[in-house]
Amino acid sequence: MYRDNFESDSETEPTATKRQVWNAGRTVGAKRALKPKQIWEIRFYLNQHRRLRDRALFDLAIDSKLRGCDLVQMKIGDIVSGGQIRTRAIVMQQKTGRPVQFELLSDTRGSLLAWLERRGGTVDDYVFPSRVDHNGHLSTRQYARLVDEWVTGVGLMRSDYGTHSLRRTKASIIYRATGNLRAVQILLGHSKIENTVRYLGIDVEDALALAENTEI
Repeated sequence: MYRDNFESDSETEPTATKRQVWNAGRTVGAKRALKPKQIWEIRFYLNQHRRLRDRALFDLAIDSKLRGCDLVQMKIGDIVSGGQIRTRAIVMQQKTGRPVQFELLSDTRGSLLAWLERRGGTVDDYVFPSRVDHNGHLSTRQYARLVDEWVTGVGLMRSDYGTHSLRRTKASIIYRATGNLRAVQILLGHSKIENTVRYLGIDVEDALALAENTEI
């Protein structure tokens, strides 16, 4: 059982009743996936600034490949069993109503454990609670703002990256390493493989590059 303790990274969520449209002033379109080097740059940045919660959130976003709405609503019980961080977890996707499984690698398990030891709570509590309502979860708006902070913190253009960059990152790396589109479809929880093709931005050049690297 974890103790309740919400101190750590500093930020506040808006309390104004009138909210701006989430994408006001933003360039809307497909966001780039992060490269392995950029992943480690962001991890170093978050470690350097002692942002335990953000490091755990970033690592979980990369490994889970979840949409932001599913990521922020995860509960401690989804990733903890018997006092240990699970090596695999499963959540029900809001958009499709279908379950999706994902792996939690050692770096992610380590950052989650460090965060939960500070965060406290029970298995019924959200992994990433709201700062405004401790019974609620981190909002998708705040998650998007945090991603903006992370990418700009390592010198990347925030207009090129967003929450979907984190969802797309590991899937893109797996696809380019294996060419296994069906595996990526399962990992992303897509119902149709056509959605996976569009999501990854696969085009003729990608297909030809894979073919050229396949000896028969």
